[in-house]
This record gives sequence, structure tokens and C-alpha cells, in this order.
Amino acid sequence: MVVYLFRRFGFIILTLFMASIVIFSATQLLPGDVAQVMLGQFATEQAVENLRAELGLNRPAYVQYFTWLGDFVTGDWGESMVARQPVKPMIMGRLANSSMLAAISFMIYVPLGILFGVIAALKREKIVDQVITGFSMAFVGLPEFVTGLLLISVFAFSWGILPANSSIRPNTSLWDALPYLVLPAIAVSLTNLGYIVRMTRASTIDVLDTDYVRAADLKGLPRMQVLIKHILRNSLLPTVTVVAMGIGYLIGGLIIVEAVFGYPGLGRLLVWGIQRRDIVLVQSCSMVMVVIFSMANLIADILYSILNPRIRYG
Repeated sequence: MVVYLFRRFGFIILTLFMASIVIFSATQLLPGDVAQVMLGQFATEQAVENLRAELGLNRPAYVQYFTWLGDFVTGDWGESMVARQPVKPMIMGRLANSSMLAAISFMIYVPLGILFGVIAALKREKIVDQVITGFSMAFVGLPEFVTGLLLISVFAFSWGILPANSSIRPNTSLWDALPYLVLPAIAVSLTNLGYIVRMTRASTIDVLDTDYVRAADLKGLPRMQVLIKHILRNSLLPTVTVVAMGIGYLIGGLIIVEAVFGYPGLGRLLVWGIQRRDIVLVQSCSMVMVVIFSMANLIADILYSILNPRIRYG
């Protein structure tokens, strides 16, 4: 296991290095000039050139890349070209917000997805299975902004029990932010619930048809013991991958949900940086998201080894 972890960390470092090249190259291809955007369309050419020199944009691309990468690794993420404030506190504040929303969403759709998926598998081809599958997959097909607007219309405007806007102040605690997180968390959960249900149902049906499950049933073991000890331990393996991949999406990919509810998360900060050609902010946000995705995949592999000893010892 130790050797495996060292090897995986090596692959993660390689992945981050390759991702940094792609991210830096993509930011260089963004249309528009950062200095021109900052100074406005009526700025003189000399003023634009002076600002480019001040920001280091007139240096060769490879010098800019290695300078940025070295600073990022050492924890110096630079200063926002537009906001004129350190990038790291900006990202960490938004990352905390996204983490709160991700945690609430995760606690909603993962247990429900596994529960409904197992029930659907145990009642396969029956009316319960069809209702669960149809209901969960219906929301997968709906765009997130449609689901969000429906929730706002019902819970905020019609019933008036939850706020329509989820704009929270910086450094708001989870408890204080909880009322503002419910609707966006439900919108995210409804979108992701179908994937968990479908994966859990399919893998559980495959395990139900195995010989060792039939043998456990023939031995007269209690159904709950067979379900927990023999079925879930193996059927949850594919679900772990879907859940782990969803973590990265929850942290950085909730751009639409954050826009609909006005929630100040990391994804919305990234869009703000792209719109204003804030290269330093965009690069740092993107790298943080890549790190989160990489660590989520590593966690998924570790959980695989815990659930399946053959992987751990193989």
C-alpha cells in the first residue's frame, strides 16, 4: 500500500505539471489584452505598455510560466490583476464557501442515491424500481438552472420558507449559512442523484446474481446480514468512483447553480476572472480545481482497497 501511494503521488505530480502547462497555455490564448481591459478602451498605447511591463506581461512566455509555477508551488499565488489584492485569500474564501455547499449536497444525494439504488435493485422490474429510476433520471435531464428556478419558485416565492438568494458574507459559518445553502444543495443533489441511483442499482443487480450471494441465502443467513456483509461491500465499488468524481465537480464545477442562486463559490470566481481577463486569478483557480480532482481520485482508489481486499493485496 505504501509503495502504491508513493506511485500514485508521483502520477499526481506529473498530472499537475502537465495540467499547469495546459492552463498556462489556455490563459495566453484568452482574447483581449489584460492591460487594455484594466485601463479601458480610451487608454493610450504608452499607458498600456507601461502596465504590461508592470505586470510582467512583456516577458517571454516560458519565463512567465516558470515564474508563475514556482510561485504557486511555494504558496505565493500572486496578486489579482483586476481586484489588486492577493489571490490566495480570495480563492480560499470562495473555496470554503464551495466546500460548505459541497458538504451539504454530498450528505443529501449520496446516502439517498445508495438507498434508492439498492431498493430499486431488490425490487427490480417492479413498480417501485420503475418509479425510483424514472424520478431520479428525470432531474438528470433537466438543466441545473431550470431545477434551481423551479425550487426558487416553489420554496421561496410560493411558500416563502427559504431565501431565494444565497449570497452570503465572507467568513460566514456553516450554521449561519445553512438556510442559504438548502435550495442550491437540493438543486445539486437532484442533478447528481440519478447517477448514483443508476450505478448502485446496476452494480447491486450484478452482485445479487453471483454464486456467493446465492450460497449465503441458501445457508439461511439473515437477509440484512447478506445485504450489508456480502452485497453492499462489493456493489458499492463502482459507486465510489462516481462519488469521488463528483467531489471535484461539487467544489469547482457548480458555476450554473452558483449563478442562479447568487452563491459566492469558487466556480463563480473563476468565471469572474475569465470575464475580466485576470490571468493570475484564472490560473490559480484552475490549478486548485485540478488538485481537488486529483486528490478525489486518490481517495476513490484508497476506498477501493478498503472495500475490496483483493485490490489492496494484489
